[in-house]
Amino acid sequence: MSKAEILGNIRRGLGRSEPTDGERQRVLSRLQAKADNLIPKRAQLPHAEQVELFKSMALEAAAEIIELDQIEQVPAACARWLTENQLNELVSASDEALNQLDWSPLGEIQRVQRVAQAGDMASLTTSFAGIAETGTLMLHSRSESPTTLNFLPDIHMVVLQRSTIVGPYEDAWKKLRAVHGEKMPRTVNMITGPSRSADIEQRLQMGAHGPRTLVILLIND
Repeated sequence: MSKAEILGNIRRGLGRSEPTDGERQRVLSRLQAKADNLIPKRAQLPHAEQVELFKSMALEAAAEIIELDQIEQVPAACARWLTENQLNELVSASDEALNQLDWSPLGEIQRVQRVAQAGDMASLTTSFAGIAETGTLMLHSRSESPTTLNFLPDIHMVVLQRSTIVGPYEDAWKKLRAVHGEKMPRTVNMITGPSRSADIEQRLQMGAHGPRTLVILLIND
């Protein structure tokens, strides 16, 4: 069934006829206005409190947070975490911010830059924004950070700059539009804690559709 047929069936089910030019223009005006939806009061906070709310909500969602003073500490933090968990490879995004770092602290741990593959245990990416409202990370697809890195490995390590944390979802979308305009990324991922599901017998299963572990490297500079 084509898209036109599906939409036609929905229109008939709602008892609607073809929209008039005026109705079409009203819809277009509404879309172009990009007006805010209802914003929860808990997200309407000064930035320092938004950061604390983000951390609280992310921890509640079973994410792990490692706070660092500056991004230069990321390689050592990754080395410690991976060594403690007996992992010897990190599949990394190729962001300029990551490539400029000194990765010698990894020692014998191999850092490779490619799309994630089945069997990869740990990946490292940066994030576009953090959303305090629900402790959510906003990531988007781009050539230097394939979306596979967000979902295939069991462990997803994400670098988040404190300055990119916003209150509600609306502010994150505004930030994305300000950077990309009308040429939005092909994929935008909202990640809140590790993947999980309780669909089967109401038993919570971690890693059901993605990583079992989410490690947020929060850069406080």
